[in-house]
Amino acid sequence: MAIPAETQNNLRHWQTAVSNDRLAHIVKDTTRAFVRALQSRLTDHAIPFGQWAFLRVLWEKDGLTQRQLSEEAGVMEPTTFAAVRAMEAQGFVERRRMPGNNKNNYVYLTERGAELRVALIPLAQEVNKIGVRGVSAADLATTKRVLLCIIANLAEDEIAQQRSTRNG
Repeated sequence: MAIPAETQNNLRHWQTAVSNDRLAHIVKDTTRAFVRALQSRLTDHAIPFGQWAFLRVLWEKDGLTQRQLSEEAGVMEPTTFAAVRAMEAQGFVERRRMPGNNKNNYVYLTERGAELRVALIPLAQEVNKIGVRGVSAADLATTKRVLLCIIANLAEDEIAQQRSTRNG
């Protein structure tokens, strides 16, 4: 199977990249590589990549409102609405209203949606295993620790920016 042109370009770039390339670019391209690897595996099961985040959330916390599902998956509500509608049409989820609360739709996995976990989680584990092949346990632990620190720093900055915008 031929390597897609975009992947070849990324490989060429990072093989010749200067050592001071911005971390954000490296993280973006790493994310893209992980996404493409998982996406190709999900396609074999007729699951669009866009549904992956929602399924992962629902496997852990079934019966969320669409708003809660959006927040947990980290996407906008219109995106969630479209994905839930598609997953409902595929028979993976169903929307229900709770007695006495006609305002909110709650999203529940169907048996078919719950069963996908057995087939799909190993695919993600495989991609992660491939991604860290040749990386020592110590380097991997350091990478995780550093990335979590970066996430925390940027979250603090986002909060500070929001405060200064409101107060400014």
